[in-house]
Amino acid sequence: MADLILTTFDWVPELPRGYVRDMRVRWALEEAGLDYRVESVPFGDRGAEHFAHQPFGQVPWLTNGDRSIFESGAILLHLGERSDALMPADRSARTEVIEWLFAALNSVEAASLPWTIFKFSGDVTETPGRAHLDEFLKARLRHMETVLAGREWLTPTFSIADIMMADVLRLIDRFEGLLEYAACRDYVERATSRPAFQKAYADQMAHFAAAD
Repeated sequence: MADLILTTFDWVPELPRGYVRDMRVRWALEEAGLDYRVESVPFGDRGAEHFAHQPFGQVPWLTNGDRSIFESGAILLHLGERSDALMPADRSARTEVIEWLFAALNSVEAASLPWTIFKFSGDVTETPGRAHLDEFLKARLRHMETVLAGREWLTPTFSIADIMMADVLRLIDRFEGLLEYAACRDYVERATSRPAFQKAYADQMAHFAAAD
């Protein structure tokens, strides 16, 4: 039996399917070829046991023996330490991967998350605050466009940094937020064409569909 257990919701509405953050962990596990199994917790009834593993009542978390790890970035870093397919052994190269992993979370997703919440809600109200959020995201994407125009991956080899950044950018792309950023779109296409992503995506979709 696999010693790695990925826990996600038993069901979610159709709109977020394919984008629930266990996707990042599934993808990393597939890239590394690590054995794992998936367990579920109720979407609608989040009890004390759930909050003991994930203090915000979200998913995913990863159980590795007697260790339970929450937050997708922390989980990817943990898996990266187990596999050279996810993070190189060289110390300097690992530092570069970690830099970009945190950049995806703190610089890009921090700007994109409020924007995508509005998109998911269908709220099209134009306000000065909303315009500020739009410009904040565009500024981040302009920087990423410059970075990605000159490289295949964020570091010399594909890594957990690319899993995180591509997952952040593909949600923006879902709502046509990358139309003006060709290098970002091409990067997302390269990343999501990888067999490990395709397997992880299909598995997540099947997991939630099975509960309908």
